[in-house]
Amino acid sequence: MTSLSPAAAPEILRYSAFTTDPAGGNPAGVVPDATGMGEAEQLAVAAELGYSETAFLIPVAGRERTYAVRYFSPKAEVPFCGHATVASAVALAGRIGPGQLLFETPVGAVPVEVVADGGGALAATLTSVSPAVEAVAGADLTEALAALAWSPEELDPDLPPRIAFAGARHLVLAARTRRRLADLDYDFERLARLMTRLDLTTLQLVYRESAEVFHVRDPFPVGGVVEDPATGAAAAAFGAYLRELTGVAEGVLTLHQGQDLGRPGLLLVELRAGDDRVRVTGRAVRIPD
Repeated sequence: MTSLSPAAAPEILRYSAFTTDPAGGNPAGVVPDATGMGEAEQLAVAAELGYSETAFLIPVAGRERTYAVRYFSPKAEVPFCGHATVASAVALAGRIGPGQLLFETPVGAVPVEVVADGGGALAATLTSVSPAVEAVAGADLTEALAALAWSPEELDPDLPPRIAFAGARHLVLAARTRRRLADLDYDFERLARLMTRLDLTTLQLVYRESAEVFHVRDPFPVGGVVEDPATGAAAAAFGAYLRELTGVAEGVLTLHQGQDLGRPGLLLVELRAGDDRVRVTGRAVRIPD
């Protein structure tokens, strides 16, 4: 692995998103000023950190509170990452104050609003690009279930499989029971091959506790990570999926993720009538050096 010399090393911040506990949620690297860094250098930093994603920000000249952003897993660039967006927004707000930010990502402009509660804790709400939901081919579903060692009978018949996009593509599979979701032991290489072919970032595995509360898990083998502990991009895609499948036009969903990994996180997904975009809210906290 290539290490950067101290003189050339950029400032790297470490935050955990969708939690107020550094030991919970999903860790992300944040490079607040990646000006002059090339793709290979960014990938090397992401690989050295080893988090599921690291965000690299470049301030846009002449546009206040606007940043060009790229996201890298330890293995490759990803088009969009929700938890690293939340982490980056909270990190920036800690320096320049809460308020509106604009992230220019590879998939389009993503507005982010950071607010502080009465105690000063910061929370960020990202607004996704326009989403899309599509069917998954029968053969591809069969392969996904085989890689997971799930049977078709273990799926929730009221939440059929779909591929959903809100900045990145995710295959949504709903488990019939919480036990099925908790027992995750999949074929890493087999699932990675399928996901690469279908251009998927994660699988969004869900269990419906109630109409507004879900438990979710996200295998991420294409990024070199067995499981993502809290996945904002998949949460946004899931919001679009649920609106498409159920016709619910507005409301707030609560997603619990990371519990089965010992890194509990909380994601709030908001749907608004008349706006196809999906909003995802979460807190973030600095990881001590």
